[in-house]
Amino acid sequence: MKFFVDTADVDAIRALNDLGMVDGVTTNPTLIKKSGRDILEVTKEICEMVSGPVSAEVTATDADTMIAEGRKLAEIAENIAVKVPLTWDGLKACKVLTDEGKMVNVTLCFSANQALLAAKAGATFISPFIGRLDDLNIDGLELIADIREIYDNYGFETQILAASIRTANHMSDCAKIGADVATAPPAVIKAMANHVLTDKGLDAFLKDIKDAGIKIV
Repeated sequence: MKFFVDTADVDAIRALNDLGMVDGVTTNPTLIKKSGRDILEVTKEICEMVSGPVSAEVTATDADTMIAEGRKLAEIAENIAVKVPLTWDGLKACKVLTDEGKMVNVTLCFSANQALLAAKAGATFISPFIGRLDDLNIDGLELIADIREIYDNYGFETQILAASIRTANHMSDCAKIGADVATAPPAVIKAMANHVLTDKGLDAFLKDIKDAGIKIV
């Protein structure tokens, strides 16, 4: 499973990228706005740093303007994936942009039917939102499984990009289900390394080392 990092924090992306933990980036205008920097400038910097897809989101809601914005965003770098919402206008924009050879990430997916439509429109990625469904007491992981089954049944090439991930368990659960990609904030990706027994074992090891007076250098 590929790891995309969901942030506009350039320093956080760089740190994870240096460890080989970043296969791509998802961001949006709101995240970039928090940095106080220009949207296009930040997006370009991220694209230069990361070799994989970088999702950049349109701000329009009508198809024609989404297409125009998508074309402008795609000019930033070859690894831009234009992010559009899962609406009829978004699907129209997706079809036009993918026919032009651009990567498109269809976002705000909350049902298997929506995911099926996105695949038919040629989406490169479909982004089902796990956490937001969980907030409504709906099993977000069940949606990932449903989409996986449908896509496998018919050989759709659209990649499942699990989004709105809140916990480290979400990451491993998505991997078991067969999501192609999971995008998560840096803190969630880092939390995957944590385990209470690892901490306990390391503490015991360090105590033994100290008691024995062992030094390597």
